[in-house]
Amino acid sequence: MGAVIPGEKRERRNMWIRVATATLALLLLISLALMWWWDFEPPAPRLSEYDAGRPVVGEATTSALIDVAQTLLDKRGGYLSNDYLPPGVWMDNVPNWEFGALVQVRDLAKAFRNEFSRSQTQSTEDPDLLEADPLFSTPSDRWLLPSSESQYAKAIGHMEAYRGRLRDEDEYNAQFFARADNLADWLAVVEKRLGSLSQRLSASVGQVRVDTDLAGDAEARQSTPTDDERMVKTPWMKIDDVFYEARGSVWALTHFLRAVERDFEPVLRDKNAMVSLRQIIRELDEAQTPLFSPVVLNGSPYGFFANHSLVMANYVSRANAAVIDLRQLLQRG
Repeated sequence: MGAVIPGEKRERRNMWIRVATATLALLLLISLALMWWWDFEPPAPRLSEYDAGRPVVGEATTSALIDVAQTLLDKRGGYLSNDYLPPGVWMDNVPNWEFGALVQVRDLAKAFRNEFSRSQTQSTEDPDLLEADPLFSTPSDRWLLPSSESQYAKAIGHMEAYRGRLRDEDEYNAQFFARADNLADWLAVVEKRLGSLSQRLSASVGQVRVDTDLAGDAEARQSTPTDDERMVKTPWMKIDDVFYEARGSVWALTHFLRAVERDFEPVLRDKNAMVSLRQIIRELDEAQTPLFSPVVLNGSPYGFFANHSLVMANYVSRANAAVIDLRQLLQRG
């Protein structure tokens, strides 16, 4: 009585299979839709937003750092570099873009702590910048508590506290020193970042490079001897990773340089360096032209198909050369 005949068993089993298949298909469709929605590069905040009230030296650069870091956390999909669940775990373009921008944030935060906020080597460190710098250095893929997002949010809070103290009238509180030597020291780090990105982008097609590590010093030595020539080539699976890391880096750097143009305007005009800075910004803007291809193409340099990495390397290299010229202008008396 009440026994289920074999035909009904088979029909019930098939029904559950259809339900499970439809559920999985729906989840996959939702994941693909989220991947498409999250896979974008956010626009940079507008500098005009920093004009409220009395302008304070250093406020634009501080606000730029805060806004770029906040954008990493608040953009579509939030911060994805430490996601270990679908669809974030399937995405690599946005996490690499985030890492490129994060490296620039870390470099500028360190410059705030060591250069911009200090009048000389014997001056004390600002307490908020002392906390913000190591917090920004938290590993980018940490998901266990405290997560990367929570540490970066704390760092942003310290930067906001520093900005608030910049605005008060207490001369012994927070300071920002817009000097040529401070700017040149930060640009020296920018120069190395752009040079590294340019080399990594150019290696997309493979290059035989001459070893120039010890050039210019007859007595120089290195720990491990290397060949005079070596082949350098980015692995095929890493080409788009390097490309999007460079995109994130130049996105953040462009915003920082626009803020620097405002805070350091008297110094730049005195050194006749304003045009040089604007040329750097123009080159970096060109490097962020929207990519209309669904994939990062890696054609040969003079082949039928484009090589997006080499195009990016061209703009980054030109910006790097302009940074070197700008730093030399700032260092002249």
